[in-house]
Amino acid sequence: MTLSPAFLDELRARTHLSSLIARSLKLTKAGREYKACCPFHSEKTPSFYVNDEKGFYHCFGCQAHGDAIRWLTDAKGLAFMDAVKELADAAGMEVPVPDPRAQARSERAAGLYEVTAAAQAWFVEQLNGIEGAAARDYLKARGIDAATLERFGFGFAPDSRGKLKTALARFGNDKLIEAGLIIQPDEGEREPYDRFRGRLTFPIRDPRGRVIAFSARILGPGEPKYLNSPDTPLFDKGRALFNYDLAAPASRAANRVIVVEGQMDAIALAQAGIGEAVAPLGTAVTEAQLGLLWRLSPAPIFCLDGDAAGQKAAVRAALRALPGVGPGRSLTFVTLPAGQDPDDLVRSRGREALEALLESPEPLVDRLWRHERDAESLATPEQRAGLRRRLLDHVSAITDPDTRDQYRAALLDRFAALAGPPRQGFTPRRPFAPQRPLSPEAKSLGRTGIDGELGRAVLAGLCRFPDLIADHVEAIDRLPLPDRDAARLRDILVESALSHPMLDCDALNAILAARSAAALNEPARLKRALAFSFTRRNAEPERARRDLVLAIEALAARPGLEAALAAATARAKLGDDQRALDEQRDLIFARQEADRKLATLFEGGAD
Repeated sequence: MTLSPAFLDELRARTHLSSLIARSLKLTKAGREYKACCPFHSEKTPSFYVNDEKGFYHCFGCQAHGDAIRWLTDAKGLAFMDAVKELADAAGMEVPVPDPRAQARSERAAGLYEVTAAAQAWFVEQLNGIEGAAARDYLKARGIDAATLERFGFGFAPDSRGKLKTALARFGNDKLIEAGLIIQPDEGEREPYDRFRGRLTFPIRDPRGRVIAFSARILGPGEPKYLNSPDTPLFDKGRALFNYDLAAPASRAANRVIVVEGQMDAIALAQAGIGEAVAPLGTAVTEAQLGLLWRLSPAPIFCLDGDAAGQKAAVRAALRALPGVGPGRSLTFVTLPAGQDPDDLVRSRGREALEALLESPEPLVDRLWRHERDAESLATPEQRAGLRRRLLDHVSAITDPDTRDQYRAALLDRFAALAGPPRQGFTPRRPFAPQRPLSPEAKSLGRTGIDGELGRAVLAGLCRFPDLIADHVEAIDRLPLPDRDAARLRDILVESALSHPMLDCDALNAILAARSAAALNEPARLKRALAFSFTRRNAEPERARRDLVLAIEALAARPGLEAALAAATARAKLGDDQRALDEQRDLIFARQEADRKLATLFEGGAD
C-alpha cells in the first residue's frame, strides 16, 4: 500500500517526538533539545539527541538517525505500516485504506482487538481467583516470579465449557468465534463452547503489543501440551512470533535475537535476564517469521534442544532460510546439551552456562555441511557423489548470486578436503606410467612440484576456451596463483562467465578491454618453458580442452592434498604409529602422481 508524502509529513508534524521516545528512554533537557544514552549502542556519556523542532533524533556515537516512524521500526521492531498505524492512532489520523474490501477486513479486525483484550483480562482474573490455585502452584513450581507473571500476562482458563462465553456475552457468539475463543460444533444446533479449558494461558501479542491470540498449556499429563488460537483475522501463526513485542527492544540493546522452541523457554530466558528470545507458535519457522527476525538481527541465533527433534528443527530452519540469505541475512545455531532445553539449562546451571554457548554460535554454512556430511556413510564413490549433489542442490536454492558463489566455494572446498586424499590403507598396485616421453623440463616439473606459473598457464587456456569456465568455477576459485594480477584475471573470468552464459573469446576480450585488464592476458606474461596444448595456438582443440580440464582439476586439488599431507606428517612425527606412517606414504605417492599427471600435459616448448 502506498502512502502519500503529504500524509506522512502531516503524521510527523502531529507527532511530538520527544514524548514518543520518552516512553521507553529517559531524556534530559539540554537547551532546546533532549539528550540520553543511546539505545542503539552501549555508552556511558550521552551522545543521543532529540530535536522536536526538526523532528528527528541523532546519535553522534553510532550515527543512528531518524524520525518518529524510524524510531518505532528500529527501536521497537515494528513493521513500517504498523509504525504508521500506531502514530496515526495517537495523532487522531486515519490511515488511507486502499480498497473497500481491505477496509472491511481492517474494521473487522479492529473490532476483535477489544474482544481479545477482554478475554486476557478475564483469564488473569481467573488465575488470581479460587479456581486458579492449581495453576498458581504450577507456576510456583516452575519458578515463575511475580514480575514475570505480570510481564507475560499469565492467566487461567477454568475447566468449563461456557464460563468464558458467559463472561464475554456482550460481544456475541459470532465475534467470540471469529476471535478463536469459542468453538462452533459442526452440528449447527449444538451450542458453541470455550476453546481453552483447564489450562494456563498467556497472550500472543503483535509487534505493537496488542493481544491477537492465546497459547494455553495443560497443567498435568495429556495432549496437546500447548494449544494455540486458530488463525483469525488478527492472528496468522506463520506470521507471528511469541514475545516479539518485548524481544524487539531488548534485541537492540543486546545486538542479537534468540529463537527457542517453546513459549516457556522464552519466558524462562526473560526471567533470567535474556529478554531477546522469541519462539515460533507450533510450526516450523516460516519465511515471514525469518523476515521478522532479520529486522532485529542479521544473524538470529537458533537455540534449540539437543535431542533429535531439536536438531531436525534446526536443519529445517537452515533450509528454509537459504533462499533469503545474503549480505546482512544469515542464521547461526547453538546446540544445547542432550536432554536439556534452555529452561532446563538456565535453571540447573544458571545464565552463565547459556551465555557461554551463545558466545560462539555455529554459522549456517557449518550446520549445513555437518548435517549433510553425517547423513550417511561416505564409503563408496556413489555415496560421496550423493553428498556433492545434495550440497549443490542446497547452493542452488540461494537467490543472491554473490552469496551463492561463496557457499558453493566453501562447501566444495570442504568436500574436496574430505573426498580428495586417498582412503587410509589404499595402495595402488602399480605406479603411474606416462604414455609419451617426457621432456627435461617436464621431468623437472614433476620433481619440483606445483609452481604458481602453472596457474597462470591455466588462465591463459581459459582465455582461449572461455566456455569451460562456468562448469569449473569452484575449481578455478581454488587455483594457486603467483600474484595479484593473476588473481584479478581469474576473478574477471569467473564473474564474466557467470554473468554471460554464452561467453566466447570475442566477448571476453571486450570485457577485459572495458575493465582495462587486456594486458593481464598477454602471452609475454607466460614463461617460455610452460607450454601446454591449451596455450599453443596450433594444438588440436579437443585435446587442448581435455588437457585444460585435467590441469584445472589437478591444480585445484593441490592445496587440499598438501594440507592433508602436512597433517599426516605431523601425526607420524608424534610416535611410531604405523597407520599414520602408511597414510603419510600414500599421500606422498598421491602428490607425486598429481605432479606426473601435470608433467604428461607439459609439451616442453613454445610457439
